[in-house]
Amino acid sequence: MPTDDGITFRTRKWIKPEDLNANGTLFGGSLLRWIDEEAAIYVMIQLGNERVVTKYMSEINFVSSAEQGDIVEMGLVATAFGRSSMTMRAEVRNLFTRQSILTIDKIVFVNLGEDGRPAPHGYTDITYDRNRIPERLRLPAKRHAAG
Repeated sequence: MPTDDGITFRTRKWIKPEDLNANGTLFGGSLLRWIDEEAAIYVMIQLGNERVVTKYMSEINFVSSAEQGDIVEMGLVATAFGRSSMTMRAEVRNLFTRQSILTIDKIVFVNLGEDGRPAPHGYTDITYDRNRIPERLRLPAKRHAAG
């Protein structure tokens, strides 16, 4: 369900010992890796292309942390579509307390063509009703067993 600012929280991560820093709290680098991966998947589905790259992340504002055993949830919302790019906003919060852990106001991804250069994607809006999964990644139609 979207929040007041349009963010839908869809991905959750369980904080395990390997995710901790020397202080015993969630390592920021792990969290940023998860956000970048989730954002890439979100963009791939929105633009129907698995060839997308992170171009820019604005200031990253850590406002609290998480500890081992906590579950964090990540939310993204598209805020703008460019000719070959898509911009989104991200927030991570603690599932149990709903306390915000981190916000990123602007993450920009660029859609690439087969030649690895920026390419127009042709979209101007977010899709919720259907996925724009890249054709190459879709499962083939079920085959009927011979009788």
